[in-house]
Amino acid sequence: MKISASRQQFTRNLVTVTVASALFAGCATAPVQPAGAESARDKLIALQTDPNLANLAPAAMQEAAAAVRTAQIPEHDQALADYRVYLADRKIDIARAVAQARFAGEQRRSIIAERTKIRLASRTREADRADARAAIARSDERAQTRAMASSARQTADMQRQIDALQAKATDRGLVLTLGDVLFASGRATLKAGATDHLDRLAAFLNRYPTRTAAIEGYTDDVGTEAYNQDLSERRADAVRSFLTGHGVDRARVSASGGGESDPVADNRTAGGRQQNRRVEVVISDPTPAPVNPTPAPVN
Repeated sequence: MKISASRQQFTRNLVTVTVASALFAGCATAPVQPAGAESARDKLIALQTDPNLANLAPAAMQEAAAAVRTAQIPEHDQALADYRVYLADRKIDIARAVAQARFAGEQRRSIIAERTKIRLASRTREADRADARAAIARSDERAQTRAMASSARQTADMQRQIDALQAKATDRGLVLTLGDVLFASGRATLKAGATDHLDRLAAFLNRYPTRTAAIEGYTDDVGTEAYNQDLSERRADAVRSFLTGHGVDRARVSASGGGESDPVADNRTAGGRQQNRRVEVVISDPTPAPVNPTPAPVN
């Protein structure tokens, strides 16, 4: 059976219209990316590029990224699409909250560590200062002990020398009495080999330069008073010359004669007259060191 040309043309037109309608209907109902998915993706990218938070919540960040990828899938069901966008947005918020909490914790730990470090450094400095003070105190104590020991040695040494001089402590100072063994009768010239006491006296005065010596000559009452006065002065001068000749500063040594004016024994006996023929050396106590005034502070 033959179909007419007009019938065939109609059929073709009908098919064309049907296909076009089907294509149009298919395009009209094709799913599109849900609204808000791009916004969620941008929000996730902002979190992933935050230098303070990006690496602090890796698990939550992965869940948020997976939720964003799901939210970007085109979907016919609008309710499901909206739910996926909502879920992605919440996952991003959770990831940010977790990262922020961990960042805050790290900040607190860092602050606590810094405070601990500062306290430890402060305690270390205080301990160092205490050690320094203790070391200074020990050094001062050792220095004081050495000074006391040195002073004790000096005192003992001086006492030995005083004992060797056979000097006596009096209100006037140390008094050394040199008998008539220094001089021949009626003479003012020192005997050779009779100066042992004077050698020790010169050594003592040179060792202790703050002390002075007053040399006083005396005689018995044999002869005239004028003669005895002159003799006593010359004998005192002879002793002074000996001392200054052995290094003692002249300014530290004085000489005077008392003649027969101050006997220590009875001139009516030979023994008494021998005691009265003497030279006394009065050694002063140490001269205190001058106190330097404290200088006024400089403003």
